[in-house]
Amino acid sequence: MTMSKKKVLVCGATGFIGRHMAERLVQRSDMEVTGTYFKSAPVGFSDRLRLVQADLTNKDQVSQLLEGVDVLVQAAAVTTGSKDVVTRPYLHVTDNAVMNSLLFRASFERKVKHVVFFSCTTMYPEIGTPVREEDFNGQIIDKYFGVGWTKVYIEKMCEFYSRISQTKYTAIRHSNIYGPYDKYDLERSHVFGATVTKVMTAKNGKIVVWGTGADERDLLYVSDLVDFVEAVLDKQTKPFELVNLGYGKSISVTDLVKTIIKASGRDIALEYDASKPAINFKLGVNVDKAKKKYQWAPKVSLEEGIRKTLEWYVKNVDMKSVGIA
Repeated sequence: MTMSKKKVLVCGATGFIGRHMAERLVQRSDMEVTGTYFKSAPVGFSDRLRLVQADLTNKDQVSQLLEGVDVLVQAAAVTTGSKDVVTRPYLHVTDNAVMNSLLFRASFERKVKHVVFFSCTTMYPEIGTPVREEDFNGQIIDKYFGVGWTKVYIEKMCEFYSRISQTKYTAIRHSNIYGPYDKYDLERSHVFGATVTKVMTAKNGKIVVWGTGADERDLLYVSDLVDFVEAVLDKQTKPFELVNLGYGKSISVTDLVKTIIKASGRDIALEYDASKPAINFKLGVNVDKAKKKYQWAPKVSLEEGIRKTLEWYVKNVDMKSVGIA
């Protein structure tokens, strides 16, 4: 007797996290995977992945997408770097709230069995030790006010729908994710992608770090995030799970830049520009819950993750696409 495959919808399948999720899940024999894209034309995907164009802020399109779906992996979002977080924070609020509201309602109406939502750690306070899930106290720093509260709202929407339906929800408060297929143009990238591009395209033996370089971030290689999603899809029993995910310790921006420079093999000096937008914040993430409940642990060290990313970057990133030459 042949078992029927789970029908999985990965929203944002041409984005960074969504692409890695789709490429992993399509390899599973127990899943039939469809991915959505909005503007980014899909290139280089497996023939086993069905791709459809969709506007996730359109109620009718969202409802149609969710028909017959067993698992929704919601990786679609408006995402940019620290410059926009500081100067145009509204970009991360309205469309993200709208698309998740519509997706969760349609999941409820279509009786989807499991929804995975990628949250973030921008709502956490700086407490000097790796933050636990229960350390959120409602004190979100000003520069993260919009994106932080939007994520909290969407997490609560996950919990709400888990209470009134048979759909399981997983909200993952992940730290800074990095790796191949991330954004590497200087206008839209996060600190890791921007630093890689600065290092790999430096022409005068120096790069400029925004701010003081004292900010600290917890960085997790993307395959470790995908491993965790597979774990919750296979093992979660609770209707709602809110869980941290990260490497478990932070690194300063200065040390991150130096580590990337070392891995590149280039001779580059650092300069600092305090006038540029920066978020002076130090955050490490406690991942004990993920380890204990799902037997998960990060496998890829920062040094190994940087090496893998640089190898991919050299082969795949066109200098023109990142605004260089």
